[in-house]
Amino acid sequence: MAASASRLVSRSKQCALFLLQLFAGQAMFQQERMVPVRFFSKEVAPAALKGDEMLKNIFLEVKNKLQTALGVLRKEKITIDPEDPAAVSQYVKVIKTVREKANLFSESERIKYTIQTRTQDIPDARTYLLALQEIRVKRGISDDLGVEDLMFEALDKVENEIKKPLLRNDKKGMGVLLAEFDKINKKLGIRKEDLPKYEEQLELKIAKAQLEELKKDALEAMETQKKREEFKDEEMVDVKSLDIRNFL
Repeated sequence: MAASASRLVSRSKQCALFLLQLFAGQAMFQQERMVPVRFFSKEVAPAALKGDEMLKNIFLEVKNKLQTALGVLRKEKITIDPEDPAAVSQYVKVIKTVREKANLFSESERIKYTIQTRTQDIPDARTYLLALQEIRVKRGISDDLGVEDLMFEALDKVENEIKKPLLRNDKKGMGVLLAEFDKINKKLGIRKEDLPKYEEQLELKIAKAQLEELKKDALEAMETQKKREEFKDEEMVDVKSLDIRNFL
């Protein structure tokens, strides 16, 4: 199971890397101040609040989101079977419903939002790439394909040609750089038209990894319980038969 989980994490990180690469290219032109993909709340941000009132509003918002999520989870059946594609797909649907009702980000939306908000005021291409590197590291996305090195090499090439640092509002220079990035993506098999597929694959891999964690936790809990005198003669139930709704 550990090896399977490790492969899942590796594949999910590769999908996340592909998404990071595509979103990076989309956000790199600094033509105007970008609007974030979606805020955690659909309401317009209120005027400045006092500390206590702000903390109260944050607490209430988190509480409402938690209650909304629990409301969905109490209704929807989740089968703890990471090896069953149907169970994984159903889990993805449940989590998607939770996100939609609680107005939360998906993983791909979070990546895109982070890139936009973290880089929107960065004037030059090199600092932008360094910010992307920081985002990747903080989100635990590995770069086994060496994408970052290739991107910096492309930037070095463009800056050597123009003989100055490349600014993001330099349309001609940025066009040359993005063309180089397109070559890198093509070499690595990263295609813009496959963006929805990468997002779907990432959701499935995350869902499967989470189900594996749920299964592991359930088995450990049952093993611990079986060591107690009053449960030593009871048979362990099949994890797949557990109904999470009974524990919420």
